[in-house]
Amino acid sequence: MILISRMILSMTRRLAALTAAAVLTLTASACSSDAPLRGTSGGAAGAPSVVTSFYPIQFATERIAGEGADVSVLTKPGAEPHDLEIGAQDLARLTDASLVIYSKGFQPAVDDAVEQVDPTRALDVSGAARLTVTAAAEEQHAGGSTDPHFWLDPERYADVARAIGTRLAELDPQRAATYERNTTAFVTELTALDEEFAATLRSCSIKELVTSHAAFTYLADRYGFEQHGITGVSPEAEPSAAGLAEITQLVRDHGVTTIYQETLVEPHFAETVAASSGATVATLDPLEGITDASAGTDYFAVMRSNLATLKHGQGCA
Repeated sequence: MILISRMILSMTRRLAALTAAAVLTLTASACSSDAPLRGTSGGAAGAPSVVTSFYPIQFATERIAGEGADVSVLTKPGAEPHDLEIGAQDLARLTDASLVIYSKGFQPAVDDAVEQVDPTRALDVSGAARLTVTAAAEEQHAGGSTDPHFWLDPERYADVARAIGTRLAELDPQRAATYERNTTAFVTELTALDEEFAATLRSCSIKELVTSHAAFTYLADRYGFEQHGITGVSPEAEPSAAGLAEITQLVRDHGVTTIYQETLVEPHFAETVAASSGATVATLDPLEGITDASAGTDYFAVMRSNLATLKHGQGCA
């Protein structure tokens, strides 16, 4: 009798566990289909759903899609995109989306999550961005990592925009003409921005660009600067005492007057180099996201603020 009672109790517990698991699965399914993804902008009825990984890709996609697609973003405003973690609802939205747009190598969590997505519904823009330039911290000239911050070069950003426009047209042929028109308009704005940067920065007397982390390699490469990152591509990295001393000496030797900190990165190391060298600190935004601290409400406004900062800090006529 005792053995039979134990068998009945075991079966009852197993049945209860299976029931709970089924309820949890149904609940998760309901949440993943109904819960809004953070940063969602609505599209027209029946519009394809497009999930983007972080702000620059979101901004370009929204400008190109207009009301033709329901565009959302994984990275919250003000969050450091490198540190993004993918939750269950985010993963469900990724696998359900009509299209996922990301840049491989920038956000490890996104790279991992996209492996669960049908490859025909994912667009990696890193190829269009031509991620070919290596950024190194001051004490790591021989090494370094490929810089993923392509959007700080308007020309590379325009190539990414064209890739997004082409993919949206393939996804939604009925709106192809709209996507093409919006892509052309966006690229025209980027071309004008590029011309402003080139004209303003052509006469700068200081060519060394000293930044808190090496996020400005493409900007420096396009407009004739030599970037010196206090830390490397990863903002979480910390320089050694020797690295700080080396970059401080460089600042003194080359008459650098401005050290650039960032909106989403702790300014301690930039302030340390500035205090040790007699330079001042200014903010140069890598535009990984828009926050209340940003000097503008969108990419173009912040880039033009960056241009004004560089004109002053690099001694441009």
